[in-house]
Amino acid sequence: MELEVLWFAVVAFLFIGYFILDGFDFGVGMALPLVSKDDTDRRVVINAIGPVWDLNETWVIVAGAALFAAFPEWYASLFSGFYLALLLILLALIVRGVSFEYRHQHDSVAWRRGFDTMIVVGSALPALLWGVAFANIVQGVALDADHNYIGGFFALLNPYALLGGVTTLLLFLTHGLHFLTLKTDGAVKERAHRLAQVVGAVAILVAAVFLVITNLMTGTVASWILSALAAVALIAGWLLNRIRRDGWSFAALAATIGLAVAALFTALFPNVLPASNDPANSLTIWNAASSDYTLTVMSWTALIALPVVFGYQIWTYWVFRKRVTRANIEVAAH
Repeated sequence: MELEVLWFAVVAFLFIGYFILDGFDFGVGMALPLVSKDDTDRRVVINAIGPVWDLNETWVIVAGAALFAAFPEWYASLFSGFYLALLLILLALIVRGVSFEYRHQHDSVAWRRGFDTMIVVGSALPALLWGVAFANIVQGVALDADHNYIGGFFALLNPYALLGGVTTLLLFLTHGLHFLTLKTDGAVKERAHRLAQVVGAVAILVAAVFLVITNLMTGTVASWILSALAAVALIAGWLLNRIRRDGWSFAALAATIGLAVAALFTALFPNVLPASNDPANSLTIWNAASSDYTLTVMSWTALIALPVVFGYQIWTYWVFRKRVTRANIEVAAH
């Protein structure tokens, strides 16, 4: 396998991992006011992702670093052209992280509600904008001969890209609700279960429309197959939630997101950033990649480092595998 193809697959894998793991984090954050009736409920919801949310976010750092090192031209064009959108994502992640750490530092209802609002906004905005960004990457944007983006911010907010944003927002919210049915009990779990049925049904319709449009526009046989598998997994997750198979429904949503993102990368290949105005200006895995020497060094480094990272993350999830209950929170409060 050519190193450029290998590292395209690695970047795709890292973003798949990020969207699966931080996806349910975003979903839990968006669901905070929807499944909570009092502060104890809100603490249950937040503590469900408390031990893992920051670990999940490291995936986007690793993905960005791999993108920068393996495909510097792609990184440069993407981060300069999508600067405002990516800045908004970064600010939202910062606000969200600060809110998790500071909401309990002052015993005031207004203080906590303010940070709760920031958690919701800091979760919903990235969930929407990541979908907008990836939809634009797959669809293509206007690039000049030097691969610089020549459109404006509002050109990125086209109907197809916004549909992609709504799709990721709904998928992440559904994923987060399934996580809450797996990690909580009592009233919070019941509210999450009921809401997952409603949101999941809408997500099925919206995701189906988005994936069909994507494949009609740029699809390959492989991307059609992956999209079909994603649709099957999403419907299976909805049905499993109905019969209260919490672990399986969560796994089905993880598979849905992974397969859908894989379908987008498959539809994109071998481009990494198509030029909508002139195909000759497009970035591909070959004209955007680093030298063979750089990719070789990166390959050996990744071979050693990634298993350690994966092992640590698996261990963390195992340690914090138990459900978070109101009783736990009330005992801790006293």
